[in-house]
Amino acid sequence: MTITDAQWEIAHAIALTLVKDNTDVNELGKAVAYLRGYVHQPDATSRFFKYLKTLVINGRQIGHSGKTTDYYRSIDKACSDYLKSVSDADTILQILGWVSRLMRYYKDAGVPIGEIATPTAPSVESTRQAEIAQASSNQNFVVGQIMEAIVTAIKGNKVTYEILETTQKLTQKEPRKAPLLSEGQKVKVEILDFKEDGSIRKVQCIE
Repeated sequence: MTITDAQWEIAHAIALTLVKDNTDVNELGKAVAYLRGYVHQPDATSRFFKYLKTLVINGRQIGHSGKTTDYYRSIDKACSDYLKSVSDADTILQILGWVSRLMRYYKDAGVPIGEIATPTAPSVESTRQAEIAQASSNQNFVVGQIMEAIVTAIKGNKVTYEILETTQKLTQKEPRKAPLLSEGQKVKVEILDFKEDGSIRKVQCIE
């Protein structure tokens, strides 16, 4: 699986941030291993970010040195800052794999890290739109098409779906369906409308 230019910039930004903070790459490796173990679960991404918060809270108890909590804090902040625009767990896993390699490269290369400007990660909107546009360009979606989706959130009569073929998330009012659905459930949705950029505007659950 290849990553986009925007995701490559994110990997560089995280790697440089962590190297500048003198973060132990092995601690990042533990977080990556955790995500790899849950990557196929529908809530893998949210579970990963909760895990990072847990590491920060419990760093003193589980750490091997006084610096461990600082490592976890740096990893949590960098991931929260730069990966908030990425919802797909597989993509996060790919990015963090490159982060680990880049951290070792920067440390071993002997380059004065202070002289390297940390890249600015693309905004949430621009990255999400790029991902959606890329996915949409590879598909010829039509109104009335049936697609698979995961229910990622339910708030009152509003249901948030993640369309599996595009990773696009949509929140729709589903007064009749909401009480019958549960988070993490896979459902089928029908496309009702599109935005001007070709991404999906509106769907409805048909199961």
